[in-house]
Amino acid sequence: MNWREEGRKLAWIVGVFLVFFWLPVGGARFDGAVLEAFHLTKWYAREHVLLCLVPAFFIAGAIGVFISQASVMKYLGARANKLLAYGVASVSGTILAVCSCTVLPLFAGIYRMGAGLGPACAFLYSGPAINVLAIVLTARILGPQLGLARAVGAIAFSAIIGVVMHLIYRREEAVRAEAQMALPEPEVKRPLWQNAVFFGVMVGVLVFANWGAPNGFFFELKDGTTFRAAITQAPEDAAAPGAVYRVKVLTGEPPSAEDGHSNEPVVGGASLVAAAEFEIPVEQVVSATPLPGAWATLWRNKWLVTAAFSVALGLVLILWFGLTRWKVLAAAIPAGLLALMLPMDGLMVLIPFAAGVVGLSVITSTDRGEAGEWFGATWTFAKQILPLLFFGVVVAGFLLGRVGHEGIIPSRCVEMLVGAKPDTFLAISGLSGAGVEPVIRAVWSLWTNLFASVFGAFMYFATLTEVPILQGLIGSGMGKGPALALLLAGPALSLPNMLVIRSIMGTQKTVVFVSLVVVMATATGMVFGAWVG
Repeated sequence: MNWREEGRKLAWIVGVFLVFFWLPVGGARFDGAVLEAFHLTKWYAREHVLLCLVPAFFIAGAIGVFISQASVMKYLGARANKLLAYGVASVSGTILAVCSCTVLPLFAGIYRMGAGLGPACAFLYSGPAINVLAIVLTARILGPQLGLARAVGAIAFSAIIGVVMHLIYRREEAVRAEAQMALPEPEVKRPLWQNAVFFGVMVGVLVFANWGAPNGFFFELKDGTTFRAAITQAPEDAAAPGAVYRVKVLTGEPPSAEDGHSNEPVVGGASLVAAAEFEIPVEQVVSATPLPGAWATLWRNKWLVTAAFSVALGLVLILWFGLTRWKVLAAAIPAGLLALMLPMDGLMVLIPFAAGVVGLSVITSTDRGEAGEWFGATWTFAKQILPLLFFGVVVAGFLLGRVGHEGIIPSRCVEMLVGAKPDTFLAISGLSGAGVEPVIRAVWSLWTNLFASVFGAFMYFATLTEVPILQGLIGSGMGKGPALALLLAGPALSLPNMLVIRSIMGTQKTVVFVSLVVVMATATGMVFGAWVG
């Protein structure tokens, strides 16, 4: 018997046995963390897979089939004009405004088609980080200083990280570029403008199907109180008992003198003044109407716009890709009828969207030409990325929970480790007055910003959810520096994101990319914290 080989197997068996033997089942925190893992995965499956990831997989598959390697290399390759390459990468990310998981299929598509490591990493960071709505919401809820700092930091990070990644691996990139240059120029089957329209309509479906609700609303309560407020956290289930809106008042009504009082209206016993924050029970709300504006108008009509882009996609497939009309109509009609019959709200919107996805999958997978290749590439990305994403979401939910809920790591521990001052940490740890207190105070700024960056990098933030999380942490004493560090590291990274990046560009490059984000976020947070006081 080869005990070296068999010993490894025995060690695994013993290790797994001990884990299950000492599994803390029945403990409130452990059981709660397990439930949080499933709650987060359920939420992720409902909110992100069909509307975000599936369109992204089709776009990534199309990049691999319909975009020539020479075209990708011309604009994003290792030898492309650097200003053009990083400009295109950053602007593309800004337009998409996706989360750290949805950007992955797109990153994989352009990287494998010949994009240089630097521009690809710039795109990878910019997609989730440079989100105009998220930056505006940050400024409105957390203050203009943090909003401006987040905008400047995210744009600068995108370019700097890309350039540094290119410089670190410049020799490897040069070899890769030489190998790509030796490849024959593929035959172009349609002009560039047709491909541009094709990708434009697919990006339109992705963007508008996920167009977020405006956060500014006009509220009317049952007691007659009316006010404008930014919703910092909407209830997960408005019909659940005790469901509340968490809001920040923008403007209150003028003082009322009807009964001799000159004070502002009140909510929950507190004076309703601008910048005040409240939790409002859903049962007290008569109506919540989006404030007028272009964003709100698009949000109200987002499914009409999405339908228009879907019709355009069908026409493109018929006119330029040779799919027969009856097949495209057979795929489109069920989705259209379901959209007309069902209320386009809540989970109901997923039914016609899913019908459209199934129809598109059927007509492309059964095609023996380009469309069949497109589906094959799309399926390849889905097989590689989805299992890693779901595994990562389960682990992230177990460790950190959802917004407003705890995983195995208590939120109190996070709060005491990111405070503006170490007083809470010293008091809880019992180190106040001890000999190490001066050392802790000396390194506190470094520690809090580093912890915020690492915490943000591993936690999964869906688009915009970082704002209410930070609002709660700031209310518990978090400093402005660590808050900025978390904003710069959190939305761009997550544990599921890291697992997929590793499968695309390897362990070493993934570690370097993540380390660059964490180190730069930490340093920026320290500088910002010192500057704002």
